[in-house]
Amino acid sequence: MSDVRVIIHRDSEREERVVTTGTTAADLFAGERTVVAARIAGELKDLAYVVLDGEEVEPVEISSEDGLNILRHSTAHVMAQAVQELFPEAKLGIGPPVKDGFYYDFDVEKPFHPDDLKAIEKKMQEIQKRGQKFSRRVVTDEAAREELADEPYKLELIGLKGSASHADGADVEVGAGELTIYDNLDPKTGETCWSDLCRGPHLPTTRFIPAFKLMRNASAYWRGSEKNKQLQRIYGTAWPTKDELKAHLEFLAEAEKRDHRKLGSELDLFSIPDEIGSGLAVFHPRGGIIRRVMEDYSRRRHEEEGYEFVYTPHATKGALFEKSGHLDWYADGMYPPMQLDAGTDYYLKPMNCPMHNLIFDARGRSYRELPLRLFEFGTVYRYEKSGVVHGLTRARGFTQDDAHIYCTREQMAEELDTTLTFVLDLLRDYGLNDFYLELSTKDPEKFVGSDEAWEEATETLRKVAEKQGLELVADPGGAAFYGPKISVQAKDAIGRTWQMSTIQLDFNLPERFDLEYTGADGTKQRPVMIHRALFGSIERFFAVLLEHYAGAFPAWLAPVQAVGIPIGDAHVDYLQEFAADAKKKGLRVEVDASSDRMQKKIRTHQKAKTPFMIIVGDDDMAAGTVSFRYRDGSQENGVPRDQALAKLVDVVERRVQV
Repeated sequence: MSDVRVIIHRDSEREERVVTTGTTAADLFAGERTVVAARIAGELKDLAYVVLDGEEVEPVEISSEDGLNILRHSTAHVMAQAVQELFPEAKLGIGPPVKDGFYYDFDVEKPFHPDDLKAIEKKMQEIQKRGQKFSRRVVTDEAAREELADEPYKLELIGLKGSASHADGADVEVGAGELTIYDNLDPKTGETCWSDLCRGPHLPTTRFIPAFKLMRNASAYWRGSEKNKQLQRIYGTAWPTKDELKAHLEFLAEAEKRDHRKLGSELDLFSIPDEIGSGLAVFHPRGGIIRRVMEDYSRRRHEEEGYEFVYTPHATKGALFEKSGHLDWYADGMYPPMQLDAGTDYYLKPMNCPMHNLIFDARGRSYRELPLRLFEFGTVYRYEKSGVVHGLTRARGFTQDDAHIYCTREQMAEELDTTLTFVLDLLRDYGLNDFYLELSTKDPEKFVGSDEAWEEATETLRKVAEKQGLELVADPGGAAFYGPKISVQAKDAIGRTWQMSTIQLDFNLPERFDLEYTGADGTKQRPVMIHRALFGSIERFFAVLLEHYAGAFPAWLAPVQAVGIPIGDAHVDYLQEFAADAKKKGLRVEVDASSDRMQKKIRTHQKAKTPFMIIVGDDDMAAGTVSFRYRDGSQENGVPRDQALAKLVDVVERRVQV
């Protein structure tokens, strides 16, 4: 038998090995249980792949991103097999891996019940223990159609070969090349237990699935289109070890406690009434206080940085968005037009930038005015699909803290640097401190402007980002159609990443709007435009902070900063006087004069996550003092009134957590 020469590639190490013809990737990594696949010439392969002479082979660990995707995709197959064993009439949709898990869509007569999910998970455990082998089989289009004649959704996917989308998960089933079916084989007899159209790769056997759990089911339109039939989607999660699964479930439980929709209701901060519509929130008085304080602090900091405030209407003639290009590139995300004034189309604005351009262009501009920094709390409307609307984090109506900066090319780099530093410092003021940056570059299918302008803009942003000393992650093709952008990604208290501020460089809109200023030499010149949203939207940032703090806002943001709790009715007036003195200092202090017993009042305000409780009894009244009770249950007794007020003012002014 002839030999073949392969190179095993691990990180920066390369090992040349001579093996016999017919050697598989599994043979190369025999005994390495954490290796679940191989990468050869950039493509992922099953361990059953037979290596060829001269190939470079890289092991894929189960804990790597690719390894986790393979684990989760294989678990999705096991789930689909379990569903069809229990519900033989179920038709298969798509079952891709997703972040932290997987899902599979099924066409069934009635929605799955929680008891069904328990039965499916039990059946999955049986399949896992059997150690069925995942076996790849190449088929022709005709053979696949014949074999899958009873699976209408698979037949549709076969017709997509070469054009399957990653967005709806279809690309895990079919690619541009040959069609393949994966068979789950009985380890003893070799008989086929179940099959599915799939590109793979997969784990060697079901025994390589160490830990999984089904999470929930939901309705989902076939391939994500509201024009298609609604299917039943089952979500699950799978991990390399049981300890990792346990940690993930604990993380999800903590995230559920922090869900801003839940806390918003419990703390009486906001609601999204059905009578108004999906994705359109109203803020209640306490939520309104938090939002106003957020806005007021941002407004003050912007004024200190030289921004000028503007206001623009909520609707505009469609011609403005034709000029800006939004109707060409963004129409699907806009509300439909209203026909007014003898058939003129008016739109709710999805962006503020075209109107800011009109403000810049309202009169002649001189180079002496630049950089001109226009800022607005501008409410915009975007028609998000119902399936993606999510509380305040993905809404249809929201207010952007939107700035547009107009500067010369010579000022561009410094202005971007100053803007990014300002953005990061302001986010830190609100209590977010763990960041990395993402650089989104041109989508080759969706852009306006010259390649040269894009290259200059991208390189300028790259240099500005690198100066911050933070991790910089590439986002190829992620830019808007008019220019590249830097986005600030922030981690919250439990390690989740949120996209926060964006800074976008734009050479294109000034061209479309023919914006000009008079240069020092008297000639007309084109400004550079920088788009900048610091919070992203106020609603979304509100939700992020609500979850970050789990509702326990620092005192400067809390709707009620301190509540007075009298031990008895005789102490109410004393606390009312204290509260009045506090309000004169700008503090938000209330007194609970209800008929509830003191311990119930304490429990009530603990649930409300009030930063300070001010407790007063006979001894405090006699001594002119108050007693502090903190969120952790500890107390500080006998604090003189003036010192207590000074303490509250200090904590608020320093914006610290208590």
